[in-house]
Amino acid sequence: MNASFSSARVPLRQVWPPALVARYRAAGHWRGETFPGFLRERAERFAGDIAVVGGDTRLTYAQLWQDAGRIGAGLLAQGLIPGDRVVVQLGNVPEFVTVVCGLFRAGLIPVYALPAHRITEVVHFARKAEANAYIAASSYEGFDYRTLARELQAQVPEVQHVIIAGDAAGFTALASLAGDLDQLPADPDPQSVAFLQISGGSTGLSKLIPRTHDDYLYSFRASNAICGITQDSVYLVALPAAHNFPMSSPGFFGTLYAGGRVVLSPGAGPETAFGLIARERVTCVGLVPPLALLWAQAAATTTHDLSSLQVVQAGGAKLVPEAARRVIAGLGCTLQQVFGMAEGLVNYTRLHDSEEIIVSTQGRPISEDDEVLVVDDHGNPVADGETGHLLTRGPYTIRSYHNDPAANARAFTEDGFYRTGDRVQRLPGGYLVVQGRATDHINRAGEKISAEEIEDHLLAHPSVFDAAVVSIPDAYLGERSCAFIIAQGEPTKAASLKAWVRGRGLAAFKVPDQIVFVDAFGTTAVGKISRRELRAQLRERFMQQTGETR
Repeated sequence: MNASFSSARVPLRQVWPPALVARYRAAGHWRGETFPGFLRERAERFAGDIAVVGGDTRLTYAQLWQDAGRIGAGLLAQGLIPGDRVVVQLGNVPEFVTVVCGLFRAGLIPVYALPAHRITEVVHFARKAEANAYIAASSYEGFDYRTLARELQAQVPEVQHVIIAGDAAGFTALASLAGDLDQLPADPDPQSVAFLQISGGSTGLSKLIPRTHDDYLYSFRASNAICGITQDSVYLVALPAAHNFPMSSPGFFGTLYAGGRVVLSPGAGPETAFGLIARERVTCVGLVPPLALLWAQAAATTTHDLSSLQVVQAGGAKLVPEAARRVIAGLGCTLQQVFGMAEGLVNYTRLHDSEEIIVSTQGRPISEDDEVLVVDDHGNPVADGETGHLLTRGPYTIRSYHNDPAANARAFTEDGFYRTGDRVQRLPGGYLVVQGRATDHINRAGEKISAEEIEDHLLAHPSVFDAAVVSIPDAYLGERSCAFIIAQGEPTKAASLKAWVRGRGLAAFKVPDQIVFVDAFGTTAVGKISRRELRAQLRERFMQQTGETR
């Protein structure tokens, strides 16, 4: 038994009312499948076919199953027990897939962290999940995760096990793991939690999202049918693999479920990805809008053969109509808009939709059992075509966050609808047009940033009297972050404040893109104003002064 987390941990659970469980099963959404079960079956059916390509590594389905077994058994031999939670922080490398599948085989629970996350976020994940172990690369994109691992163990001593892919430097090497395959547990309950995904973090640090085997497998199995993923498909993971979008929409899990090939790209830029598309004959890729535009521009002059590319998906942020037309023209293949969230609901434009639907909407839900409400500020339904708050529940949308009662009270209605925080219009036929966020949430190139979190870090600086962080429209990033600062004491410079935030152990994408010093925030004569209203005022004032447009 591991340290204190194991004896009194908050249980992992995701519970739907019995009537909905019966409904989803009767509809065939939930089939009692599990991750170990489907991986075992695919290893038998497609044993010699290539499953995963990354760098110089090419793994067949049989090899993926074998590697997962070795890793899973090796982790149990280290002293972990089924049910333990393991923070996984690996980039787009084959080890990401083998480790996650190994955790599934061992009955261990992956807690996904992005490569960009630093000590502040990783400590939060470990504490919130009550994790016993941490798995990372020795280094990735120039950052040494072994240093982070040492800091993590100092701050969260319950993380007793550190496994490193590459030079372990005193930790346990991933390559050295070995154990008795007979000690691997039986397949889990399909209704049990398979992993903890991370939320966009619209208020403070990210919340943890428990996804079950039944609900998550349904989401990517149904996505496969909508996105045309088959055994012949070659899916390129260009975005960080730990994101929900390249994981399940239909992502690498959907591709493995179909018996297709997953290609891991170490970078998302065209200079890296185009060569892989040509070499592996990639058929599908998911991108955030700025990348899709960059790819469309680069395609005009590339020497690489991109003719195999059938579908380019754009998601993570809204792709506006003019940009969508540029992507279609530049890449010469089908564009599919994707609007979803790690908490569940995913919308797609269909491959056979008209170009007008594809360029002007963000799609419609996966399932006939996705219940969607669009309501006004008082919770009353609005008419189709009017803008309102998006609420949803369904067979793959969670009913609660893990270990976060306060967030659950805010995010879910009494009858189980999830308040997404998005403002949308619903068109006839169920298609949605995203109008933006209802919260102070910055969507920077698909990475969600909490204004509140960054303000807290800025306010810790001795030269900052007050800070307000807002989103500013940006032609390339979609939105960029701008921090308005009222200084106190010794004057400081924007560069030093950016370095301060970076030095607080945060992901680089959270560092403000722009810092503006002001004498006062210019609130109303009453002097009292909500932070949300303040941010809105500062945003509008800045855009008027600079002439920037939405």
